[in-house]
Amino acid sequence: MKTRLQTSLGQQLVLTPQLQQAIKLLQMSTTELELEIAQAVESNPLLDWADSSDDGAGAGSDAGDDHGADSDAPPEPAQASGDDWAPAEQDWSNPGSSGSFDDDEDTGSAAERVAEVETLADHLLWQLHLSHLSMRDRSIGAALIDALEEDGYLREPLATIAETLLPAIHAGEDEILTVLHQVQRFDPVGVAARCLGECLQLQLDVLPADTPGLALARQVAAGPLERLPRSGVAGLAQELKQPLAEVETAVALLRSLDPRPGTQIAPLAQDTYVVPDVVVWRQNGLWRAALAAHAGPKVIIHRGYEQMIRRCGEADAGYLRAQLQEARWLLKGLQARGETLLRVVRSLIHQQAGFLEFGEQALRPLTLREIAAELGLHESTVSRAIARKHVRTPRGTLPLRAFFASGIDTEGGGEASSTAIQAMIRRLIDDENPRKPLSDAKLADLLKTSGIPVARRTVAKYREAMNISASHERVRIA
Repeated sequence: MKTRLQTSLGQQLVLTPQLQQAIKLLQMSTTELELEIAQAVESNPLLDWADSSDDGAGAGSDAGDDHGADSDAPPEPAQASGDDWAPAEQDWSNPGSSGSFDDDEDTGSAAERVAEVETLADHLLWQLHLSHLSMRDRSIGAALIDALEEDGYLREPLATIAETLLPAIHAGEDEILTVLHQVQRFDPVGVAARCLGECLQLQLDVLPADTPGLALARQVAAGPLERLPRSGVAGLAQELKQPLAEVETAVALLRSLDPRPGTQIAPLAQDTYVVPDVVVWRQNGLWRAALAAHAGPKVIIHRGYEQMIRRCGEADAGYLRAQLQEARWLLKGLQARGETLLRVVRSLIHQQAGFLEFGEQALRPLTLREIAAELGLHESTVSRAIARKHVRTPRGTLPLRAFFASGIDTEGGGEASSTAIQAMIRRLIDDENPRKPLSDAKLADLLKTSGIPVARRTVAKYREAMNISASHERVRIA
């Protein structure tokens, strides 16, 4: 399982149409996935909606066995008992071997289920704050992200970026370029490029060295790319003094890349509702996760059309075979999406069991790199897997991004997450004397007594991020 997921979604061994579709499906929200599948069923006669009685069997071996349920895990009960959490007003069905949880998506308040509008800048800033960069470099990175256009390109000169940082930060172009190279490693791959050639080179850099045509593709992206429309592949082969077949392979590889990576993170409509992708519950003291039954519509291959391939003419048979191949790719992509998502969520609840149990104050520092290393995946794969995904928990429906947080070293030698520190600040302010509110300096002192050494300006930054007024504005008569 691990090797197959690594090759299909983690390391991007070959950018085949099947792999491109798998990557596309992985980063979709449930709402986007429903639309994508509906369009596929409408355009492909080999695809059909699955009846609830099919239980996935209609797809046969094409769809795989399940959606990533642990084969060695005991069957989950329909209702948790004892100290285990499960809402009494809801029917929690047995996940069974399909690895999905029959969750009623209509439960919960409407406000809780409205999706957060996430832009490309939001997606990049979230990764920036999880990075190990210094505060100075993060400020430079934020200025770079703010200057990006909707397609993900940086068209502002570095000198202009330097001017926007004044007077708070005096940074030279070399320093800004260093931070830019860090931002260019974020998801989506190819973002923050300054030209098409650089964008394609960034995407080529994540491919393994044995990718066919890779070295020549890099050479084309670095220079002759802009002349390709005029000279054509044959002219390019003559210019580079390379065999035509090898140049064609390199050009095909370049054409398989995304020239506008920023458009992968298009904002959802303001009134889009959240459909949880995964349900998390506690059983016998352990946190469990399964795909929600409503996380995506079920489709199967229409066996009637499949059987027609052997009886119809050559032209019709060729068309049906092509549609059958596309249908199989879609089913395998959906299976891989579910498996990868479930692996990531199970890793998250293992790492953040304290957060699920006690709330934000127990959220430990966690980055994409840690989850990627644990699962043997690329960071961009983890980023795609959690993008616009939500999980139903005892604490409500949460975005998977909520399980990640940057950290601050504590006096005890450990780390406290920025989210946990914000929760502590909020609790201290909630408990303060309304006639004598706590100043930022006093809040910093109280945090230090708890073993968390933070500066007054850090407290002020966290307080402002939570939209909490300064102490002199919080004074009120009890």
